[in-house]
Amino acid sequence: MSEIWSTTSEEEREEAVAAAAQAVRRGRLVVLPTDTVYGIGADAFDPAAVRALLKAKGRGRDMPPPVLISAASTVNALVVDLAEYARALTERFWPGALTLVGRQQQSLQWDLGDTRGTVAVRMPDDALALELLERTGPLAVSSANATGEPAATTAEEAQRQLGDSVSVYVDGGASPGGEPSTILDMTGDRPRVLRLGAISVAELNEVLDPLGASIADEQPPDDRPTDLEE
Repeated sequence: MSEIWSTTSEEEREEAVAAAAQAVRRGRLVVLPTDTVYGIGADAFDPAAVRALLKAKGRGRDMPPPVLISAASTVNALVVDLAEYARALTERFWPGALTLVGRQQQSLQWDLGDTRGTVAVRMPDDALALELLERTGPLAVSSANATGEPAATTAEEAQRQLGDSVSVYVDGGASPGGEPSTILDMTGDRPRVLRLGAISVAELNEVLDPLGASIADEQPPDDRPTDLEE
């Protein structure tokens, strides 16, 4: 049976994070707060756990989850040939609401779904999420909701939708909700917006303009799934 773990006191917080980390190591699913909505997470390097995540949401392999990390430097182990402008963006906006899509390292032993050889990576700006990620390593994380339902902003909402498919629900209180992360495709010569979200083109260009990699002030048509972690 799944259980919601409170984090009201320091002792409860430690117990909740420890229980979630143990569940991840055992190949089970957890729900965790992020800086937008609650997410459902699995060990990114456990293909069976990632399949269970997609099944719990009612998704297929054509909607691979992004990967959340606890430190910006971890992106170097996941993405190959990261451009100078991408590194500048991580320095400015991580932790925060920016998801970068890059070409994944070929040596990675994982299966996130039909990724076309790419991986979407983000460092969330949430202390509980980062604390858990520090213990587990990279997590495949999608919004904590079943297909067709709104993304959960509380642990209780997530449990109502996902039930016993999740082993541990970490209750960090009501999440901020609001705009989802902005998603940038870093696989080409220049960055390209896949989804505009909490970070505007103007904010991105403050970093990109000096590097000669600015983005046109318009949103191009999407050509890949962008239903990521929020």
